[in-house]
Amino acid sequence: MYDPVRKVDRQVWRDSGLSAGTRSIPEETAIALTYNGGTYAVMMASPQDLRDFAVGFSLSEGIVQSLADIDSLDIVDLDDGIELRMWLKQSKADLLGERRRHIAGPTGCGLCGIDSITEAVRPAATVPPGGSFSPQQIMAALQSLPPLQALNIETRAVHAAAFWTAARGIVALREDVGRHNALDKLAGRLALDGISASEGMVLLTSRVSVEMVQKTATMGAPLLVAVSAPTALAVRMADAAGITLAAIARADGFEVFTHPQRITSGMVGEGAAHVA
Repeated sequence: MYDPVRKVDRQVWRDSGLSAGTRSIPEETAIALTYNGGTYAVMMASPQDLRDFAVGFSLSEGIVQSLADIDSLDIVDLDDGIELRMWLKQSKADLLGERRRHIAGPTGCGLCGIDSITEAVRPAATVPPGGSFSPQQIMAALQSLPPLQALNIETRAVHAAAFWTAARGIVALREDVGRHNALDKLAGRLALDGISASEGMVLLTSRVSVEMVQKTATMGAPLLVAVSAPTALAVRMADAAGITLAAIARADGFEVFTHPQRITSGMVGEGAAHVA
């Protein structure tokens, strides 16, 4: 198995002069996701938590609807990458054959196996009402993230996606050089552990694009919180999916863009806005 972190030699230029040393940087590895002998996508990703990635990607992309649709999963080391080799039940394999195409995804590519604009902006799943959250809970959840981001602490170069509940705090956290990959890994871990996302919040250390909303909706999480801004299409998609989208989360607060009724304090909800 590949190491997700590499130490490389470097020279450092500062006002005080030149020095030499090493730095830990994240590995970026070609990961092929194959189903029933055919390649569906090749992603550049961090080579860790790959079983989570295979399951989460399959669920997020709508290739399968549950773990029961995957008959087997093998992680195969190759000379120049890793293959996540899956065999699906025949009914799912037949459906996949209608949409499969070979595609190489850049780091964190969020649209794979897509060959039409209609499919790229497909409506997200509709999320049930779910519970409510206080601003204090959201801030506490965000503050608990940094100490758990082991790969980022070492490299300062990866994204994280986490899931939080009021009863357990951070239930799971996954990291990757690609933000979409990190979210897929999180989705896979929750599915493998049999954890429903319906009563918690998804936390992202990245911006929110439409694919991140689509993946969160597939997970069934009612609240998505991110440290960076959303795109306009992501806001529209979150609104249509029934997801409360909070973003631009900083140490002093955050902004709510959709469905503010889940945030229990009026001091946050009053500033919510919709993007037309």
